This record gives sequence, C-alpha cells and structure tokens, in this order.
Amino acid sequence: MMLLALCACLCAGARAQDYAQVKPGVALQFPRDAGSHAQFRTEWWYLTGWVKDARGRDLGIQITFFRNRPGVAESNPSKFAPRQLLFAHAALADPGKGKLLHDQRAARAGFGLAEAQEGRTGVWIDDWSLRQTDAGYSARIAAHDFSYALDFKTTQPPLAQGEGGLSRKGPRPAQASYYYSEPQLKVSGTITVAGERREVSGTAWLDHEWSSAYLAEEAVGWDWVGLNLADGGALMAFRIRDKDGRSYWAGGSLRGADGRVRVLKPEEVGFEPARRWRSPRTGVEYPVAMRLRAGELNLELEPLLDDQELDARASTGTIYWEGAVRARAGGKMLGQGYLELTGYWKRLKM
Repeated sequence: MMLLALCACLCAGARAQDYAQVKPGVALQFPRDAGSHAQFRTEWWYLTGWVKDARGRDLGIQITFFRNRPGVAESNPSKFAPRQLLFAHAALADPGKGKLLHDQRAARAGFGLAEAQEGRTGVWIDDWSLRQTDAGYSARIAAHDFSYALDFKTTQPPLAQGEGGLSRKGPRPAQASYYYSEPQLKVSGTITVAGERREVSGTAWLDHEWSSAYLAEEAVGWDWVGLNLADGGALMAFRIRDKDGRSYWAGGSLRGADGRVRVLKPEEVGFEPARRWRSPRTGVEYPVAMRLRAGELNLELEPLLDDQELDARASTGTIYWEGAVRARAGGKMLGQGYLELTGYWKRLKM
C-alpha cells in the first residue's frame, strides 16, 4: 500500500491526463503485467515474509522496489533526463537485534545501472535486484547491515485484488489502482548479518501495484495487512484513514484453502488499535497490535517485535511502520504476515 507515497513534488509539473489511467474492465495478463507499466505515475513490487534459520529463530524480511514517473523533462533528449526514478527499501526484523535493520537506495533509471523492465519482473538498483525466474522470483540485496540471497517459489496463481485487479481506494472512480498479490511463496536461501551466514526457509507474499492516482484529499494514511494463513489461504485487508482516524475507505480479499476468493466490501473491514508503541527516535506512535475484522474473521495481530519503524526520508520522503506480525483468533495461530502503518508521522501529501 505504499504505492502513493512516492515523491509527489516531482510530479507537480505534470498533468494527470499525461499519465495512463486506471480503467474498469481491463483484465490483467501475465507475464506482461508482472513487468513495469512505465506510462503510469507510480508502481511498486513488494516482498515480505517470515523465515526460520537452522536454529529455529524467526526473522521477518521485507524488500520493496518503487518506480516513479515524475512527468518532467520527458522531451529532453539527454540520456540523463530523469524520465523514470527508482527507489528501494530493504529491512530485516530480527528479535535478537531488538530493532529493525533497514537500508534504502534511490537512482534515476538508465545506463543499465537502474532499470524496471517491461513484460516480466526485472527491477534493480546497482547490486539490489528482484527478478522473475521460471520458478518464481530471485532477490539479491546487499544492504549496509545485512544481505539477502533469496529465492521465492510460486505455489498459487496470482490473486487479483478488488474487481478483477482494479482495487478501489475511495468512492470516486479515479481513486483506484491495478493490484495483484502472490501469496504463499516458498522462500529459501541465505541471510547474512554481521558476518554470520544463515540458511533460511519460510513463506512470503508478493504485492505488485500501479496507478496514477493521488491519495484522496480527505485521507492522511492507511493501515494494510497481508497474511499467509496456516490452512494455505490468504488474507489482504486495508483501510484508508481520515484526519480523525476514521475509515475513509476499506477493502480486501480472502482466498480460502479451497482457492475460492471473496472480495471484502468497505463495511466488512475494520482495524481497531489494541496496543501502541512510541518510537524512541522519531517520537511517532503506532498501533503495532491490532484487532482486525475481515468478513467473519476476527483476528488479533501481534508484532514479531515492536520496533519495526522505517525512516525513509532519504528516498521516498516519509516515515512509516512496516513489520512482521502473527495473526491469532481465540489464542490459536491462524497465520503470519506483514502489517503496514502510514500517515502516523504526518499526513502523506499527494
């Protein structure tokens, strides 16, 4: 859901009609739609997951690549013109460290050093990359405090969010994105932290979303969760909040263990803070534990660790909380995934 948080000031000189628009009735096609959609304003590929190392220690992983079309200098023939900008975030949630380890990258696309390919997932900035493979995806990240060499095997078909891949973010037709997920990815590979190379395995979730819409004027941010359920199903739910903390819009989808998908209406989704945590660095307070209502499901979300705040002011210009969470109901573990909380630092100005 961080799709809309990309450098809005860079797009100020471009008119909305210069960008491709989200329209109803456009069917997603694969592998074409796994690649970049360069005519749209913003796009992102987002991988999160829970893995265990050989000693049984839980770790949370997050890798995100953003593409932004600023819409300026597009007639400039220079190869240095910033026609497409790329950003990347990577984070490791390790309870043994007590706080989130994270890093970020930013570059203009071009010269083979930073690219977002069309027709197939292939996005990279220097030695950070996410690429589609015959079996799924491969990620290579060389961050300051850690590194990833991870492979993600596809086990289920893509889950088109919303109305066949058109995900509404508000009551007006323009408030929408194209959006699909790939839940229940099987993870294998290595994570290296402080010189310690750990073999890991687990389960991950991929989101891919693109749009040219701005965040609604009435909205300040959102709460989003993607959960791989223990029975093989998947749940995505979100709400966009107004300045009073109420739901401006909400939605989601539930894929059952039998593969059937139920699209959740705005009134079927609710987020209620259960416990808050205040960052010792920024002073921002986040509802890191949530009570989630999604259709008939009533879940309690608890973080792997409280301190999973990501300060991305150096790249995408915001501070947000994005962390590994467990989902329980009546004390029973029902799934694991990631919770994202934006707009708690200040309103996202889109």
